[in-house]
Amino acid sequence: MSDEKSNLPAISKQVTELVLAGSLSHAEQAFADAAEQHGDLAVAEVLQNIPPHVTALHMAGFDGGKLSLATLLVPPKAWADSLAYIAATWNEDMIEDDPERIAEGLFNHIHGVVFGTEDEERRRELLQEASATDHGATVFAIVFSLAPKEMLEVAGEVISKGQYITAQSSSDSDVVPLAVALAQASEDGWDRALFELFPEFRHSADLADAEYSDDPDEEEPSVLQRSTKELLYRLRKQVPSTRSASARGGRRNLGTGIFS
Repeated sequence: MSDEKSNLPAISKQVTELVLAGSLSHAEQAFADAAEQHGDLAVAEVLQNIPPHVTALHMAGFDGGKLSLATLLVPPKAWADSLAYIAATWNEDMIEDDPERIAEGLFNHIHGVVFGTEDEERRRELLQEASATDHGATVFAIVFSLAPKEMLEVAGEVISKGQYITAQSSSDSDVVPLAVALAQASEDGWDRALFELFPEFRHSADLADAEYSDDPDEEEPSVLQRSTKELLYRLRKQVPSTRSASARGGRRNLGTGIFS
């Protein structure tokens, strides 16, 4: 095992360089080779050790129909840390023109990681770690903004049924099972995401009594909700810098150069 561990720094360096160079397929092959030679735990340890912005960049390239070993093996804390950087992978024009498409891609990313395992303990740890930070709350709020009415329904179910809640809703939204899983895994994480989406509320019991209306003719919405676009920009502003800014450096556009 010591010989295997001695190879991990070199693998971590190789993966980092490949991802930053844009060679995601080669980085994925490096993960596959590591898994074949040293086992899945070696891949998990590499993912634990590489910088979180590298993990974010790599996993962002495998959302949707493509599958990455990182999706299945990323440690919960490493994944939670990487979510802080995921907004830096988004095109600002797309945030303006098609925010729902970005939110759907983010949902696919989260769904793939969380439900890519049948291990309930791992699933719970993933949700707990991801929802424990400010950026995590915003990430879940972005996804929940795709189905705000259903989120209020789930809030009511959580209040009335607690841990016995099921993923039943008057809607067939795919977001509901994720919301239920989060509520079951972390009451605090669920509340934080809800209050990020519905900022005028501070108690989930108040949300449970709220009535959502999507009538476009209403002058004022009955429930104040942050839009998907607003939440995307809120997450973009939370992206940490991967290097110290020069004291005399010119002002950079939000999120640019984050992976350089």
